[in-house]
Amino acid sequence: MVYLLIQIGADRYALETAGMIAVLPRLRLKQIPQAAAGIAGVFDYHGRPVPVVDLTAMALGRASEASLSTRLVVVRYRCPDGQHQLLGLLAEKATETARYENRDFQDPGVAADGAAYLGPVVHDARGIVQRVEVAQLLTPEVRESLWRQAGEALG
Repeated sequence: MVYLLIQIGADRYALETAGMIAVLPRLRLKQIPQAAAGIAGVFDYHGRPVPVVDLTAMALGRASEASLSTRLVVVRYRCPDGQHQLLGLLAEKATETARYENRDFQDPGVAADGAAYLGPVVHDARGIVQRVEVAQLLTPEVRESLWRQAGEALG
């Protein structure tokens, strides 16, 4: 399976490409007042409001760098009710891909409270890469209001 490699702080992470719609340059986002921590804003994607999660802000508490290698990854987010919504992921150093098999990933042996989206790890020639589980990024509370707020912000 092909993964988009990104960086959060000094560490590398992998996003599965199977659910990706597009990888875009960093765009100007409309802010969502009083949005949950890690929500960077919303943008219009072919007439649809798409909320954006800043992966660096979610993990480290600081906004992603405004650099040429920071990308806006549009994914198909599967909600618990089975419906799909578009979700943007702001990711730093999103400039390379790698191929890993699911069986290559192993439990890291450490659970991060409040970071259910951090999945198993794989070791490659450059070190450890941890998989980001997109389906686990949003808490139920954030998920319930996010697309409604995004629509209101652009409406």
